[in-house]
Amino acid sequence: MDYDPGPPAGLAQHFADLPSYAAKRDCFWYDWGPVFYRGRLDGSARFLGIASDPGPTERIAARTLVGDAGQRVQGFLAKLGLTRSYVLVNAYAYAMLPTKAPDARPLLSDPQHKAWRNRLYDDITGPPLQAIVAFGSEAQRALHLWDSKPDVPTFELPHPSSHNTPALLHEWGQAIPQLRGAVEPDPDGDADGPNYGTSRFEERDYARIPDADLPFGMPAWFGDDSWGRTAHPQHNNSVERPGSDLRHTLVWRAPTNQP
Repeated sequence: MDYDPGPPAGLAQHFADLPSYAAKRDCFWYDWGPVFYRGRLDGSARFLGIASDPGPTERIAARTLVGDAGQRVQGFLAKLGLTRSYVLVNAYAYAMLPTKAPDARPLLSDPQHKAWRNRLYDDITGPPLQAIVAFGSEAQRALHLWDSKPDVPTFELPHPSSHNTPALLHEWGQAIPQLRGAVEPDPDGDADGPNYGTSRFEERDYARIPDADLPFGMPAWFGDDSWGRTAHPQHNNSVERPGSDLRHTLVWRAPTNQP
């Protein structure tokens, strides 16, 4: 069975030493706790992806970028031929509440938070690293604050959940050939597939989250929301926060007719 056993002891301690978000807790979905990573933590990753913050699907898995945005990122990795040699993290360990990004940003440059985050980025990257992508403005701010950033090709791209889909597809599509030239694909990957279109995400642009990225015991269908993307009405995530209670309630929906 393939699953993520979790962080090694030293990195788990660093996660536990996360500086307090209490001063800005009103900006975050605070009561559900932090989510830190997805992918390889041992310095073997050839690709580092930084996004903004985790969301409701991420809370279920305790791994980042596993919902609709994460499956788009997994599709992005698949276009580079990467099936395993990547690590994904965030600018913030807690999920931000909508519209709160401007109020939360002082945490990014707070000395304790900056030092903690930069040490994390240092600890999970090593000589194999070949490229960094910062998805969205919060990730890009965190990237600019990483004083010891490795000297590898770096890309600043729209966040996968950007509402300006044509611009997102255009910028992601422009980056794919450059990244294919910079990042060695995994032996079982295919970096010769089609690039993005111009107006909307196709199902081929998504990829399911590998079992190796998820903790033991997740449902077999978790990390693949293609069933929701073709449902009526359509829903791109199996987990959501109802607008009536953003702080304390999750709704998790399973596909019907499971074997």
